[in-house]
Amino acid sequence: MENVLKVVNIEKYYGGKGNVTKAIDNISFEVEKGEFLGIMGPSGSGKTTLLNCISTIDTVTTGNIIINNKDITSLKNNDIEKFRRDELGFIFQDFNLLDTLTAYENIALALTIQDVKPKSIDGRIKAVANKLGISEILNKYPYEMSGGQKQRVASARAIVTNPSLILADEPTGALDSKSSRLLLDSFEKLNEELEATILMVTHDAFTASYAHRILFIKDGKVFNELIRGNDSRKEFFNRIIEVVTLLGGDSGDVF
Repeated sequence: MENVLKVVNIEKYYGGKGNVTKAIDNISFEVEKGEFLGIMGPSGSGKTTLLNCISTIDTVTTGNIIINNKDITSLKNNDIEKFRRDELGFIFQDFNLLDTLTAYENIALALTIQDVKPKSIDGRIKAVANKLGISEILNKYPYEMSGGQKQRVASARAIVTNPSLILADEPTGALDSKSSRLLLDSFEKLNEELEATILMVTHDAFTASYAHRILFIKDGKVFNELIRGNDSRKEFFNRIIEVVTLLGGDSGDVF
């Protein structure tokens, strides 16, 4: 299988002169094309720093991050901006939609920035809106939408550019249980039908149970990995809880 993401021996330090914090401690892993990877860990574990480094928001101290055969740790500022625009899709906990634009216009903006020809924009937006079940709200503004609808619009914006990798940061954190389930069902559809490669950071075991594989981060290191395999989502959920228990952790710290 083709690797979309390859993280090689990365470390991240903050501070200096006797007050150094190692946020990431020699982490390595790979993500295959079409995989749905979850990253979990307690507050302060390094999972957010890891996501920030992969998303080019932050830089590593040592090591390499390779996305779609490009080593992003060696890119210059202008190249990083282009790479982020062309190769990555972002889904945030707080949606990050522009209030003055409709759902359609929010999604179209991502394509406009990429200089996609206007005649192809409409078709691409309607296709992804249909996949995510938001066709009926394309003309609504964010204030007219529920939290779940906003997050699915944000998901459409992330996927419509056909990115190599979608990065989701606590995507269900601001949603109720019903909206969370609808969003995660949408993620599953994007992953299965469009072969979208998704890397999702979450503190929630139910959310994580939708992933194919989970990396647990603690003290800046990968301390465990779970592969869903042929398990049902309920079975995988139970295994997630078991890992925390077996490691002697408090499930409340992680989930």
